[in-house]
Amino acid sequence: MSILRQDFIKEDPWRIFRIMSEFVDGFETMSDVKDAVSIFGSSRAKSSGKYYKLAEETAYAMAKNNYAVITGAGPGIMEAANKGAKRAGGVSIGLNILIPTMQKPNKYVTRLLEFKYFFCRKVMFAKYSKAFLVFPGGFGTLDELFEAVTLVQTKRVDPFPVILVGSEYWKGLDHWIHSTMLSNDAIEKEDLKIYSIVDTPKEILDIINKFYRK
Repeated sequence: MSILRQDFIKEDPWRIFRIMSEFVDGFETMSDVKDAVSIFGSSRAKSSGKYYKLAEETAYAMAKNNYAVITGAGPGIMEAANKGAKRAGGVSIGLNILIPTMQKPNKYVTRLLEFKYFFCRKVMFAKYSKAFLVFPGGFGTLDELFEAVTLVQTKRVDPFPVILVGSEYWKGLDHWIHSTMLSNDAIEKEDLKIYSIVDTPKEILDIINKFYRK
C-alpha cells in the first residue's frame, strides 16, 4: 500500500470528528434562534450600489419585525444585511466559511460561527431560516438559491419562501426557467410557485407574513 493511500485512510476517519464538531457547535450556538431569515448575495457588491443599500434596508426591516438575520458573514450583500440588522438592534448572525481565499467576517456580525465544510454551513441556513432572501450574486448565490428550491421541490424540508430580490437582475433567469426548463418538461408548472421575485422590503414582509398565516 502506498504512503499516500495510508495517509488517506488515516485522515478520513478524523475528518468525521471535524464534521461532527461543526454540527454540534452550530446547533448549540443557534439553538435559541426561532424566527430568522437568511440573506444571500454577491460578496463583490459595493457599499455605494443600489443592491447593497436595498439589502441593508431589507435586513433593517426584518430585524424591526423581530426576525434574526443570517448571512455568510462576508463583505458585499452579506455585510449590508448584517449592518442593517445590527442598526435595528436585531440579532445579526454570520456563518463564515474557511476557504483558501480567506473570507474575513464583516464587523456587523454579532454572533459568529465558522465552518470548514460548505454542507455543514448549508444545514444551518436551511434549519434555522423562515425564508431565503436572494439578492443579486454569482455562482455561490445561485448555489444557495437552487439548493433551497430543490429542497422544497423534493419535500426534503418543510416549505419556506424563497424570494429573489431585484427583478431587473433576475428577469433573465426567470425567463429561461419558464421558456426552457418548463417548456422542456424539466420542471412542473407548480414548481414555479416555489420562488417569488420582488423589489422592496415591504413586498418581502408581505410574502413571509402571508405564507405563515396560511
